[in-house]
Amino acid sequence: MASMGLNLDEQKAVDRFRSQVAEPSMTKLVVLDFWAEWCGPCKALTPVLEKVVAEYADKGVILAKINVDEEQFIASQFQVRSIPTVYAVFQGQPVADLTSARSESQLKGALDQLLEKLPVQAGAPGEEPKQDIAPLLAMGEDVLESGDGERAAAVFAQIVEMAPDSPEAISGLVRALIAAGRMEGAEDMLAGLPQELADHPQVERARAALTLAKDRPDDSELAALRAAAAERPADMQAQFAFANAAFAAGDRDAAADTLLTMVAKDKDWNEGAARAQLLKMFEAVGLEDPWAAAARRKLSTILFG
Repeated sequence: MASMGLNLDEQKAVDRFRSQVAEPSMTKLVVLDFWAEWCGPCKALTPVLEKVVAEYADKGVILAKINVDEEQFIASQFQVRSIPTVYAVFQGQPVADLTSARSESQLKGALDQLLEKLPVQAGAPGEEPKQDIAPLLAMGEDVLESGDGERAAAVFAQIVEMAPDSPEAISGLVRALIAAGRMEGAEDMLAGLPQELADHPQVERARAALTLAKDRPDDSELAALRAAAAERPADMQAQFAFANAAFAAGDRDAAADTLLTMVAKDKDWNEGAARAQLLKMFEAVGLEDPWAAAARRKLSTILFG
């Protein structure tokens, strides 16, 4: 909005508009409401605008109100002829006339269309834009899947620094520490979490992984358990002990094959312990993991034919 040749009051009005509307609209979508105290329809529309904009705040939508009696110069610049008049403003320019959107559904529909087309920055005004950590999380998961726990831990630690409230990043770091054999670090990470993060499914997944990995055997112990299971195929307890040790040592296939064989022989052994342990392993690895998906299909075939 041009400011040359204005008197003092008009210049002040332009400055207010710049700070309240123009500058925020550089990154946000501003719903600009022209109203007046004496306007009945304005008072009816205000609660609708406030409610919808509050719901869309995390998408980068904010509300600015212009009292036409107090800001006649600004109203004239927008050629306001009647009130309420409502515009959507982005990067200093009106991009849509929202005056006809009087219901919540109409206003939401209009905002959804605008947000699809405009590069509006999500988040509250003044908030630093959050860096997209999805590619970094994917990289961390790839490194972890490759078996390099230490490197994966380094990647996830950097992501946690960037996004300390990300349950995905926290879960990744805990699972990477487990893979690196740093159980104490994984326990410390989980112990210091606020309740809302501790209860997140992704963090629960990491906790389940830690529970299963705590009894990780050394090579000689694993070899002894493997030999006992091979020598006594009918000994369900020996099979169960080996399956747990194999999973803790990172041999998922041996663990799954052993437990699946146990379920096929006697699914009710020890109150269904083999099946329950398989489900814990699926949770620890993640249900979307290819290994878990394949083992779940085998389990379903055994249980349901």
